[in-house]
Amino acid sequence: MDFDMLGLSPKLVARLAEQGITEPTPIQKQAIPHAMNGRDVMGLAQTGTGKTAAFGLPLIHALTTEGTKPAPKTARGLILAPTRELANQIAENLRSYTGGSHLSVAIVVGGVSINRQINRLERGVDLLVATPGRLIDLLDRRAVRLDETRFLVLDEADQMLDMGFIHALRKIAPLLAPERQTMLFSATMPKLMNEIAQAYLDNPVRVEVSPPGKVADKVTQEVHFLPKEGKQGKLVELLQRHREERALVFARTKHGAERLMKQLDRAGFAAASIHGNKSQNQRDRAITDFKSAKIRVLVATDVAARGIDIPGVEYVYNFDLPNVPENYVHRIGRTARAGRAGEAIAFCAPDEMGDLRGIEKVMKLSIPVASGAPWAEAEAPAKSGRGGAGNRRRRSSGGAGGGGGGRRSGGGRRAA
Repeated sequence: MDFDMLGLSPKLVARLAEQGITEPTPIQKQAIPHAMNGRDVMGLAQTGTGKTAAFGLPLIHALTTEGTKPAPKTARGLILAPTRELANQIAENLRSYTGGSHLSVAIVVGGVSINRQINRLERGVDLLVATPGRLIDLLDRRAVRLDETRFLVLDEADQMLDMGFIHALRKIAPLLAPERQTMLFSATMPKLMNEIAQAYLDNPVRVEVSPPGKVADKVTQEVHFLPKEGKQGKLVELLQRHREERALVFARTKHGAERLMKQLDRAGFAAASIHGNKSQNQRDRAITDFKSAKIRVLVATDVAARGIDIPGVEYVYNFDLPNVPENYVHRIGRTARAGRAGEAIAFCAPDEMGDLRGIEKVMKLSIPVASGAPWAEAEAPAKSGRGGAGNRRRRSSGGAGGGGGGRRSGGGRRAA
């Protein structure tokens, strides 16, 4: 099946072909026909599977077919994204799809001049990509109105829930046109997602190309058990083995990410960092340098996990394990994109055993052990007592105490 068989306009199919995009991905094959028929869609797919085109192409087709222009200060279609990086990535993709057409694409995110965004919205826009916080600021200033917005997309909706954007959504949604088409896309399916779907989608079609929590098939995973104070040395040791390849390193906190970046810089690596304390210009520059391989190591917090779409990221390091299991899936989804292979390497300190168990439960697999052995229950302190675990390890071949199910070094990728 190719794109013209999905009912897209010949001009749009030709624009895709010019970019070398000729065969739809599984999520696109399933979602686009329903979207073209005007149905609300709930799409579930792992990261890197082409969700942007799955919702973007039907929107572009519909807006082009209508042939009308947006009124001043209005947006005909609205795409909400949880982070600036993801919003930028979506806008970049949409602009590539709309090239040569009359459709306009605008982006409004925090961290940059709001006055420039106000001026851009004055003329109206066909497709508006926005983070909820900045959009509400613009609504409060009456710089944009949504009563003529008949298409709504919620991208990475699960992260919006994690970041508390549900309150913003409750404020934004009633302002849209009552008769509208809504699409929701997500890589995972937390329990609250069904409530979101019931509240904002009308009899949606659910399309799912992989179970929630499943990672790309070409990602090789491994975990190193080591004390917190040993993480930096292990990271430097592993990075030395592939200095010419790009590595994305995830830290849990902004200060931790910045400190780690400086340590890597002192160790002789071309490194940069991206986190909430960086300005938008600094974040954009870091991503641009990472894409061009001017820097080889990018240290990030989860703010970047959904917005980096770089096919050539060969390695993802979880220097700190995330305390939200689904975030692990999104992090390692930054590698093995566009059909390529990639490696995901995790470090687990004693007080992160609970996080590791949660991750493995979501993914329904045991991550193969590369070094060390699972920490015993007595060695894994409560979160309130982080950092006091010492260097003792349980050396048995079984799982961490009370965790159930043995772990095998280099063992099976997926539980039955």
